[in-house]
Amino acid sequence: MKIYHRALVSLVVAAVLVSAATTALATLRTPRHEGKAGVVLLHGLGRSKYAMWLLERRLENAGFRVESIGYRSLSESPDQILDAMARKIAKCCIGKSSELHFVGHSLGGLLIRAYLANNTVPNLGRVVLIGTPNRGSEIVDKYKDKWWLKLLGPTVQALGTQRGSLARSLPRPNYPLGVIAGKKSEILRNEHLLPGPDDGLVSLESTKVRGMQDFVVVESGHSMMRYDKDVADQTISFLRTGRFTRSGR
Repeated sequence: MKIYHRALVSLVVAAVLVSAATTALATLRTPRHEGKAGVVLLHGLGRSKYAMWLLERRLENAGFRVESIGYRSLSESPDQILDAMARKIAKCCIGKSSELHFVGHSLGGLLIRAYLANNTVPNLGRVVLIGTPNRGSEIVDKYKDKWWLKLLGPTVQALGTQRGSLARSLPRPNYPLGVIAGKKSEILRNEHLLPGPDDGLVSLESTKVRGMQDFVVVESGHSMMRYDKDVADQTISFLRTGRFTRSGR
């Protein structure tokens, strides 16, 4: 009887250990952010992924799993950048979240549109573009023949409004897209460069995209948009609901 009792106890202990080991193994195999929606975050021209640190933190505090992607905007062509982007996104993000959103500042927004035009994201969520020259840059048009602009690399040269430019070659989005445009509150004497309201570098009209789901204007200069709390709040609202908290359409 004692032998039977000991065998039974040993069997129960073994079963408990196997169950605990199975649970531990399952935990190890479970992604740390499983269940969270992911966000791929892209910076703008001449910056690095660290330029997006505050927006990244605000998105994380809102409950998103954020991957900030860096790229070489001043030395590589758009095709080279997109190839590197695709590899990084495949490694860090595809299949790692319940839903994958994209947020891009300035040039980063154009690169997101180009990436999504050539890559399938099975769990694609929503896209927010912040101060992105979706119709091209009038400033690049103005100075395209200047020697100093040519020193900034092939991607800058592709940012004009002419036919064949990066912006003009992108298809109409077939995913939920929200656009945040900036507007400087003070009077800027730059009508010879940018017609109408602008953020100091990108005109409000250039940010607009045919097929966008929502549009909003914030009081901010171009570079500071990535630090602006209103921009972050609007971004979070669109990622969650498909709408900004107020609309500028």
